[in-house]
Amino acid sequence: MASSEELRDLEQVSPDSPPKPPPEPPLAAPDFVTVSLALKDVRAVLVEQQQLRQLSFTQLNILFVVNTALLSVLSITRLIFSQTPFSLVEIAGFALSFSLLIYALLPRTPLVTPNPKNLDIEESLAKSANDYQIQMLSNFQEVYRANQQRIDDITQALLLASLTLWATVIVALLHILTAIFAQ
Repeated sequence: MASSEELRDLEQVSPDSPPKPPPEPPLAAPDFVTVSLALKDVRAVLVEQQQLRQLSFTQLNILFVVNTALLSVLSITRLIFSQTPFSLVEIAGFALSFSLLIYALLPRTPLVTPNPKNLDIEESLAKSANDYQIQMLSNFQEVYRANQQRIDDITQALLLASLTLWATVIVALLHILTAIFAQ
């Protein structure tokens, strides 16, 4: 004989509605080994993220050098001081490129975890090893997101600075060619 609960379920199901999927079993608590492996993987990703940040600063330095070298060439040849539209575009390009590079260079403090300043030692020591590692995974996730936003800001500024620099180089080359053929 069907229980009242089963009868209610049968009454609610119309012939046109799809059958209800079975309920998902509750997630099992992660074991210590799994959490340890996840922590190891997350730490490796954070190290890679830090290396990407360093690579961005290397690219920043290269763009500063190229920008300065191009400005020097145009200054030595006195082309940047001529009264032409090329000079105005070159000056605007350099100003924009240097501004973007300086923006990328602005200090952005990376987050770290655990932050000793905010660490509640008694609370941390009261947790089991598994719970502590799960908390660290959550902290690492937050740190990754915050640091990735900082890196994204830097790489966006570098991309815009390099595009501006390329446009300035093209204008400078056209300026040089115009000056050569005008003589």
